[in-house]
Amino acid sequence: MGLLVFLMVGVLLAGFGVAMFMRKRNIHLWLASYLRQDWRARPPPGKTRHLMFCFVDHYEPMWARPTYATECARVQRWRDEYPKLCAPFKDADGRSPIHSFFYPEEEYRPEHLDKLVELCRMGLGEIEIHLHHEDDTEAGLREKLKRFTQMLVDRHDALPVHPETKQPLWSFIHGNWALDNSHPEGLGCGVDHELVILCEEGCYADYTLPAAPDPCQTRTINQIYYAKDQPHGRKSHDSGTRVQVGGTPEGDLMILQGPLGFMKHSRKWGLLPRIENGDVRVNQKPTPERIDDWVSTGIHVAGRPEWIFVKIYTHGTQEHDMDTLLGEPMRKAYEHLHQHYNDGTDWKLHYVSAREMYNIVKAAEAGLDGEPGQYRDHVIARPGYQPQTAHAQEAHRA
Repeated sequence: MGLLVFLMVGVLLAGFGVAMFMRKRNIHLWLASYLRQDWRARPPPGKTRHLMFCFVDHYEPMWARPTYATECARVQRWRDEYPKLCAPFKDADGRSPIHSFFYPEEEYRPEHLDKLVELCRMGLGEIEIHLHHEDDTEAGLREKLKRFTQMLVDRHDALPVHPETKQPLWSFIHGNWALDNSHPEGLGCGVDHELVILCEEGCYADYTLPAAPDPCQTRTINQIYYAKDQPHGRKSHDSGTRVQVGGTPEGDLMILQGPLGFMKHSRKWGLLPRIENGDVRVNQKPTPERIDDWVSTGIHVAGRPEWIFVKIYTHGTQEHDMDTLLGEPMRKAYEHLHQHYNDGTDWKLHYVSAREMYNIVKAAEAGLDGEPGQYRDHVIARPGYQPQTAHAQEAHRA
């Protein structure tokens, strides 16, 4: 009898420990969706599957408030080493890997953007918008977005513009994950109706998620969907309408999520599975096992399961991670992608920027078929990244 009681107490303590772990890591926010796995679908038998591989970067040269020399060294290392990393690799369309630099408004220095634009001219990158803000207002948010996005157009030719209105067009990652004031304590934003503001200022898609283990994580996971802003509530993107073939846009902003689940090959204390959130850094290397898990998550537009979208992310200016991002671990990751997902029959690999990923999603929604790589510029054109003279900048403003 004593042994039975002992075992029961042990089970209860273990269960309590697991529950506490899940609560601390905010797994309870999305576990039900993970267990349902309702985003999955089988591709048609015998049909070539296409992998859209998108690498987005919360690119912060001023991370941890370094010296100006350190800022410059961080950016210069990407300018020097990223082309060498990409040179051996070409996807099914003959394209090299491409990095989407989500650059923070509050860290703007023209010299840093100029270096990144050089990579963009090589076809190795594109520039998008990142923003950290606290206790903000609608007026303050609009001013920041208008000023920064127009500066990227005028000074760097780094964002596309609407062909008629000339409004800058861009995708977004929210700093500290707090999109639409989603932090439960109201930290890191301050604007409840942020989705509408983003849309009105030229944002066509958001790439913030997944946020796990942060409490800003939504209950919707592993999906591409439209979120409808709730003007008097936070976290309007907690759920939405899934993008589907033959569907029409609903809501205010498209949300494109990266993979979220559990690592099958890595456990805390050898027991509890670690969260797989698509983050790449020195202690979360892009191993073949992780890549296979990202692909098998199967994020797709409903009705087109043979087009798989893998969006992973990093914080690319942190020194302790650069050897991973620009060195051997990432080189091996690209080798694995080419060996296992680019044979031309079962799989075709397509390196895409955030903008190109959105365009291919929109092509699928419109019911377009065939090679997804042909739709990279389907809705939003690529910016020119041309050198801008003082005269050209003035003419654009006029």
